Amino acid sequence: MDTYLETERLALRRFTAEDADLLIELDSDPAVMRYLSGGDPTPPELVRERDLPSVLAVYEKWGGDLGLFAAHEKDGGAFIGWFCLRPERQGPPDEAELGYRLRKAAWGRGYATEGSRALLRKGFTELGVRMVWAATMSVNHGSRNVMEKLGMTFAHTLPTPDDMMMVEGSEHGGVRYEITKEQWERQ
Repeated sequence: MDTYLETERLALRRFTAEDADLLIELDSDPAVMRYLSGGDPTPPELVRERDLPSVLAVYEKWGGDLGLFAAHEKDGGAFIGWFCLRPERQGPPDEAELGYRLRKAAWGRGYATEGSRALLRKGFTELGVRMVWAATMSVNHGSRNVMEKLGMTFAHTLPTPDDMMMVEGSEHGGVRYEITKEQWERQ
């Protein structure tokens, strides 16, 4: 495994063209997809033809330093999900989105905080990132708690995208959290 980043318990690596089945399995769990699609799985053909090629293209654009990274437990090698640190498509390269999607079996074990903390450190100390933001649905208290543990602060509310209007809790909209390099350094 070509490791991109290691934490105490996790190894993060770049996805490869052979990883479609990992993403398909992750996105087929209704609990994982609850706040993304109302629990509907991502169709396998979309993962293969749209999502995975998009993930690989981001590595090309940013030299493999930014993007979506497969996360595995160091003890046993189990795939637990992914983490991302990446600029928006047309956004400034020094502002990056932090995100994660973990298998239900990995929930409640501190992995989201551990992996995200390592990506923040790498972004701020090695990759020239100035500000990191993350967004989730207002009702996704698990993700909001992770963002707060990372020292991110609430920035503003977000409207619910039209394609998510049928998701439970969508009437409450979303939230955006942010942290700057200076705020991170003061922690």
